[in-house]
Amino acid sequence: MSQTGMLVLQSVAERIVAAHLRAVGNDDVGIVSGFESFRSRSVDVTFARQGGVHQVKVKPDPYFGIDPAKIKNRALTFYRADAGSYAFEAVANAATRAPGWMFDSEADDLYYYYLALSQEEDELRALLGERDEVLFSELQVDRDELRILPMAETRVWFEQHFEEYPPRPVTLGNAAAWYRLVPKPDIERAVPRIRNVGSLVASLVP
Repeated sequence: MSQTGMLVLQSVAERIVAAHLRAVGNDDVGIVSGFESFRSRSVDVTFARQGGVHQVKVKPDPYFGIDPAKIKNRALTFYRADAGSYAFEAVANAATRAPGWMFDSEADDLYYYYLALSQEEDELRALLGERDEVLFSELQVDRDELRILPMAETRVWFEQHFEEYPPRPVTLGNAAAWYRLVPKPDIERAVPRIRNVGSLVASLVP
């Protein structure tokens, strides 16, 4: 079954993040997919670090657009107005009330990736079948920015404060999840080790 909705953006983001990690010199970079991702408790990408395995949760966020015409174009599923916030998953499945990845991910870091794309979902889905060189050269990225959050410190803060922020429903595959929207300054003041890496795609395009 082909991916739809946010799962398409998730796959694009994982491919970009993995390529970036290889480009900056990391070894044994791998994308964790399907059932293995479930077993690994919300780990999407891994790489070697200091003799062990470093685990990453990748969260793409299309709410990073600034072009009014593209924002109004509903065919551009992954181009939304810059919200100035992080969206953290509190409930993974509204029906079962399973905890979201902010509570149970085993990742060492959260790679929060703002990614505004000027392409329709069908085109992106087709591009996912291509090798990285083709995918990255064909992607129409208006803006992208990676921020790396230490998962343990971010989780401690989130557990104490998540109910202060409004929930937002998000459909992921066949399930509905609930996210909390946290303004960037709130979490960045509380977790000083957040790193802004900047754009990833610019350095990956041949």
